Amino acid sequence: MKRFLSLILLAGITINGFSQRILSLDSCRNLAIQNNKELRIAQEKINAAHYNKKAAFTNYLPKFDIMATYMRTQKEISLLSDEQKNSISNIGTATGAQLQQQFQQIAASNPILASLLEPLQGMIPGLTAGLNGVGQGLVDAFRTDTRNMFAGAATLTQPLFMGGKIIAYNKITKYAEQLAQMQHATGMEDLILNTDKAYWQVVSLVNKKKLAESYLKLLETLDSDIDKMIAEGVATKADGLSVKVKKNEAEVTLLKVENGLSLSKMVLCQICGLPLDTDISLEDENMDNLTLPNLYTESNVNTALANRHELKSLELAAQIYRQKVNVVRSEFLPSLALTANYAVTNPSLVNGFENKFRGFWAAGVVLKVPVFHWGEGIYKVRAAKAEANIARYQLEDVKEKVELQVTQSSYKVNEATKQLHMAEQNMDKAEENLRFATLGFKEGVIPTSNVLEAQTAWLSAQSGKIDAQIDMKMSELYLLKSMGTLK
Repeated sequence: MKRFLSLILLAGITINGFSQRILSLDSCRNLAIQNNKELRIAQEKINAAHYNKKAAFTNYLPKFDIMATYMRTQKEISLLSDEQKNSISNIGTATGAQLQQQFQQIAASNPILASLLEPLQGMIPGLTAGLNGVGQGLVDAFRTDTRNMFAGAATLTQPLFMGGKIIAYNKITKYAEQLAQMQHATGMEDLILNTDKAYWQVVSLVNKKKLAESYLKLLETLDSDIDKMIAEGVATKADGLSVKVKKNEAEVTLLKVENGLSLSKMVLCQICGLPLDTDISLEDENMDNLTLPNLYTESNVNTALANRHELKSLELAAQIYRQKVNVVRSEFLPSLALTANYAVTNPSLVNGFENKFRGFWAAGVVLKVPVFHWGEGIYKVRAAKAEANIARYQLEDVKEKVELQVTQSSYKVNEATKQLHMAEQNMDKAEENLRFATLGFKEGVIPTSNVLEAQTAWLSAQSGKIDAQIDMKMSELYLLKSMGTLK
């Protein structure tokens, strides 16, 4: 039975061990990077900019297009009027009537000649029918039959000179890709900064909780001793009430710290992409083993100017605006392109009107020269130059702010170093003071109020030391961020 209970206890301990997740600072950063939606969006922006750059390069190459069309119209196009069609199709009848009239006039004036031409008069009906057939043939030949129209064309276009627009667009898309990469890197730094802040906030509150628990135990021990001393008549009830008040305050403080710790862990889980109710424990929760660097990088403005992704982004933006000036200027410069095409139509026109597919090729050069636009080009170029100047001024302004930020971060590092040194000294003094006060209280030579003051001083010194250690870490973090070396 004992063995069975031992196995159950061991299994329970194992399950609890696996249910709690221990995270290091690096693992928190990796989880945050893997699960952050904004970084994924930034990566997709890089992909989009990359493909836009590839698309811009294709403007150097010839483009080949095919077009086909069909049209059904109510009426066909006619080259002859209805009167002309009737006249041409009946040309034999009109000619025969005129010949008959001539023969009648000859017969009336010269019967002998009429008898000689009588055989020719017999040929008039045949001639009439023949000419009518020829006329109808001509009418049919002029029929277009355009009620069903088909057309197709294959076109090749090769830009020769576009005023520098193609070159400018390629440079813009190149800078846009680099800008997307810089924005991704900036987002990465911001995410690392937020992750580290949340991480060290949890570490701070974990140790504040330990401190609150230790302080509460001290007060509980003191409360027990006071109760015994009151029973023996060597302490007053007022002393006991003072201790109990401090004990109640310590319990409230512990509750606040526990609530703050729970919320801080939820914030860290949200940043890392973990469920909010995940039970996590951090490797650096033990402040005694917290590694603090002894040497900090001196503020270096040149390093910051060379590494800050925000500055690189503004520089790329300034380059893009400069190229936009070239794009605007190109709209008002001559452009030259080579074209070649092959066209097919039905009905076709290359051999009269035929209901057949027939085609032909053509090649040429297209030149466009803007002549007069009331100064539109000048105004647009000046507007583009003004935007480029704005981007340049923004870059210069941010450079000045970065220099100030690096200097401030360096001062904060030095200040945090001094505060930590002073907090450690205060902690040593508070511990020594609490030891003497506790010993004197047990000997009966120090009143309860002095013990409470010593405990309060010890709590304040210990809390100050924790805050100083966290401030040291955060000041180093902000210095690295300001210099663009946070990775």
